[in-house]
Amino acid sequence: MRERIKEIISSSIYVKELIYNDPKLISTIESSTYEIIDCFNADCKVLLCGNGGSAADAQHIAAELSGRFYFDRDPLFAEALHVNTSYVTAVANDYGYDEIYARLVKAMGKGGDILIGFSTSGNSENILRAFKIAQEKNMTTILFSGESGGKIKTYSDHVINVPSTDTPRIQESHIMIGHIMCELIEDKIFKNEKK
Repeated sequence: MRERIKEIISSSIYVKELIYNDPKLISTIESSTYEIIDCFNADCKVLLCGNGGSAADAQHIAAELSGRFYFDRDPLFAEALHVNTSYVTAVANDYGYDEIYARLVKAMGKGGDILIGFSTSGNSENILRAFKIAQEKNMTTILFSGESGGKIKTYSDHVINVPSTDTPRIQESHIMIGHIMCELIEDKIFKNEKK
C-alpha cells in the first residue's frame, strides 16, 4: 500500500509538472485571471458551476473569492450556482437536470459577468447549456477541464485544460490553479489593503 500511495502522489506531481512546463496553459491561466480582475473592478460578478466533485471545486473557489484567501478584505461577488438545493431539485424535477444552471445564468447573468464551469470531461450537458446562455448574454466563459476540453470548449472564451484524462488528477490540478488565481486576484484588487 505504501508504494501505491507514493505512485498516486507521483502521478499528481507529474500532471502539475506538465502544467508548469506548458507556456500556453500558463498564459491561459494568466489571461483568465486578468479577466476576473477586470470583472470585479467593473462591479460585476463571477458565477461558478460543476457536478459532483467539480461542484465542490466550484463552491470552494467561490468561497475563497467571496470570503477571503490570504488576508482580510472586502468580499467579492462570487457564487456557486448549485448551493440552493430546493432550486436544483425543483428545476431538475420540472425541467430536467440539464437545465439547472442555464436557468440561473439566464436569471442572474449580465454582460460583464463571468461564468466559470468545472467539467473534467468538458461534456457536461448542464454546463454546456449554461455556457450557451452566458455567451448570448455577453458574459465571459472560463472552462476548467481535462485534456480535450470536450464539447464545452466551443463555447468557452478561455479553456484551462489540464493535460490529463484521469479525473482525480484533473480535479487536484483544478484546485491548485483555482488557488493560484484566487491569490493573484486578491493581491491585485486589494494590494493597497494587504497587511
